[in-house]
Amino acid sequence: MIKELQLRVSPPVAASDDAIAQAVAAELGIPADRVTGVRIIKRSIDARRCHVMVNLKVRAYVDEPMTRDYLVAPIDYRPVSGERTAIVVGAGPGGLFAALRLIELGVKPIVLERGKNVRDRRVDVARISREGIVDPDSNYCFGEGGAGAYSDGKLYTRSKKRGSVERILGIFVQHGASEDILVDAHPHIGSDKLPHVIEQMRSTILRCGGEVHFESCVTQLIIDGDSVSGVRLRDGSTYHGPVILATGHSARDVYQMLHEAQVPLEAKGLAMGVRLEHPQHLIDQIQYHTPRGRGDYLPAAEYSFVTQVDGRGVYSFCMCPGGVVVPAASAPGQLVVNGMSPSRRNTHWANSGMVVELHPEDLPEQYQQYGTLAMMHYQEDVERLCFEQAGNSQVAGAQRMVDFVEGKPSRFIPPSSYPAGLQPSRLDKWLPPFIGSRLRKAFKTFGRSARGFLTNEAIVIGVETRTSSPVRIPRLSDTMCHITVSGLYPCGEGAGYAGGIVSAAIDGERCAEALANAVFHIASAASADQS
Repeated sequence: MIKELQLRVSPPVAASDDAIAQAVAAELGIPADRVTGVRIIKRSIDARRCHVMVNLKVRAYVDEPMTRDYLVAPIDYRPVSGERTAIVVGAGPGGLFAALRLIELGVKPIVLERGKNVRDRRVDVARISREGIVDPDSNYCFGEGGAGAYSDGKLYTRSKKRGSVERILGIFVQHGASEDILVDAHPHIGSDKLPHVIEQMRSTILRCGGEVHFESCVTQLIIDGDSVSGVRLRDGSTYHGPVILATGHSARDVYQMLHEAQVPLEAKGLAMGVRLEHPQHLIDQIQYHTPRGRGDYLPAAEYSFVTQVDGRGVYSFCMCPGGVVVPAASAPGQLVVNGMSPSRRNTHWANSGMVVELHPEDLPEQYQQYGTLAMMHYQEDVERLCFEQAGNSQVAGAQRMVDFVEGKPSRFIPPSSYPAGLQPSRLDKWLPPFIGSRLRKAFKTFGRSARGFLTNEAIVIGVETRTSSPVRIPRLSDTMCHITVSGLYPCGEGAGYAGGIVSAAIDGERCAEALANAVFHIASAASADQS
């Protein structure tokens, strides 16, 4: 007999297979020795009350052997020929999942990535912190795996309307990710584990006959009449075929290229602010309601805050428990910070973006001359201002949290995870007033809702600007995915249709299906769970 049950247990019970089996037996009212195995299907932590509990959905095997069943069935990727070929620009999650889906549909993908492979990126990423040198093609934003490869690997998403989240997670597991991501409410691979998974995805693409080319920067679309027929690279070489454009939210040269090619673009809002870093033990104490913190059985605690200040949303973004703050500039002359966590989430710090909603109409008047690219130019200018305030270096400006709220200078900065170093800076004075004033008010609100959160043990680090794309490339419809110029399929975060690894992956699959259907008349299979 196989039974699926909902259990609510203490953290020590949830950490022990034997204890879970005993809880199953008690729930079913049978002797424990009749439970031959238990498989966890879903797991979440309920920390709303003083006594933290763990919610488990389990599959229990009673009086019969426990079988090896898949939570998500693996996909059979088969070789493709070169008769039907499509170009995928960008090897982030949107591009990689588009390429894998094309293979499923019998189309050969040619993946063109401006940066280096995920292993070689490490050297360039390290140089940003050690030497302050930013390679504009190989950094935390550009290279195989995209911005998620070395900036966190979080897989939690609220995007459930456009595709199957479980399918995306299953593909990650098939390529080496832990099965825990199929179970946990907030799945996370970790920046130390994700590179291996990305390499395995590349291996699948190559094994099936696809191509992956690194250090291959696209600088021009080849347009014949009203149709995109290929791309031209920086070195002058060309590739021909329909194009999925999955270049990520930081490829400003791509937006400029599209603008000059008169491809329709739309202005789009985003959010900007700072990175806020606390000692992780303090967040554990606040979220788990005990001075003991998380103890031996609970993970590093997370948080989520949101409020309205003067008509705009202020909220936490990309919260990284047990993580580090990293320099995420994608070109010289910029200072941008982001956060990441290793798989074990075991550092001494917790960080998150704290950002203010920004609409195109909120920009200073001088930016209106840039039209649909106004937000991009404003974003870039804020990053340049931060770089100048830091003395033209990656040593980021920082201020203690209470000092920032009260408008006081910080004489010293507490220890931090930020590898390039911090220096005291009056963020309360030089941050754009639209952002700084709302953050100060929001921090007071968050401090009232979570006692101990507003503290000078925490530090504010500037600036966090890369929350999403500054423009949208409008598509004809959700199902067609291409624009008024046929043969071009804008995809993922860079096109303004995703906000993280999973949603970008889902959009990559949808774009691949739309391309295969429109160009090669291949109908997508029901397994893609289209809405």
